[in-house]
Amino acid sequence: MANSYAILKERYAKILNKYLQEKNEIGLYHAQQFSKKVLEDQISPEEMVSIHAETLTKLCPDLPAELTDSFDFLMEIMVAYGMAYREHQSLIDKQKEFESEMNVAASMQQTLLPAEIPSTESLDIGVVNIPASKMSGDYYHFVKDEHGNLGVAIADIIGKGVPAALCMSMIKYAMDSLPEQRLQPVALLESLNRVVEQNVASDMFITMMYGSYDPREHCFYYSGAGHEPGFYYEAETDEFHELYAKGIVLGITREPLFKEYKKKVNVGDFIVLLTDGVTECFTDDGFIEREEVVRLIRQYQHLPAQQIVENVFYELEKAQGFQLRDDFTLIILKREV
Repeated sequence: MANSYAILKERYAKILNKYLQEKNEIGLYHAQQFSKKVLEDQISPEEMVSIHAETLTKLCPDLPAELTDSFDFLMEIMVAYGMAYREHQSLIDKQKEFESEMNVAASMQQTLLPAEIPSTESLDIGVVNIPASKMSGDYYHFVKDEHGNLGVAIADIIGKGVPAALCMSMIKYAMDSLPEQRLQPVALLESLNRVVEQNVASDMFITMMYGSYDPREHCFYYSGAGHEPGFYYEAETDEFHELYAKGIVLGITREPLFKEYKKKVNVGDFIVLLTDGVTECFTDDGFIEREEVVRLIRQYQHLPAQQIVENVFYELEKAQGFQLRDDFTLIILKREV
């Protein structure tokens, strides 16, 4: 280390001496290149001032006393500056470490989401899931049983970062491991509630809406755990109705009461599931109303389900100046035949 420091000082003396003699752009270029070496060897600002003062004194031994004394003055300034600089570098290193952890968690989240939308004979399904930042608190999942029943879950985890990603992982694998007889809405939410209540910190909460579509009866059975109500479009009357399901947030109590609801789904009807990032979009004029979401869906309801959700997302993103303030998840299940 000492030898490396001596080599550094010798190199600096050559660069400075050459510049003082020639005073050209090439000398300044060499100085810029030398600064990279200084950073690489983690030479502090006060050390660099000391090297410069020592080198200049050797090169110009007849320097005025005032000039040599000024180096002591500069040294005191650089000591304080150096401490602040090192603290700043420490914060940068911690920020890089945090960003690295966030990237890992974000990648984990992506693997937890469905790789593709499941296919069903009678349903056209559209999904948009966009995080407001690198990490998302929104989650959705599809489950299909041996009878062709399609289960769909949409959840909002009140919490961010790595804990939210781990929580999503727990929910996914809990749902995937449930026996098929437990995939009915109330039974599933009761099972998940036990998992959340026992394993999730008290400062994290999970809201969820879960529904199961039976293609034999064309009925949608659903239950909610404190989640944002969706919508149900009835083609026969050309009306939208609120898809409300009473139920407490997951993990609050060991013995929650969930209620199962049922909707007959006719040809042309569709079900809308969403998170509050859809209904609570904030624009320059304030929060939009739920009626605005319905108006947008109605505007595009003649399109396939995926085009509906994508167009609604675009309109609401545009209304926010293309800057989402909350995670956005919108799912539409549209009966075709």
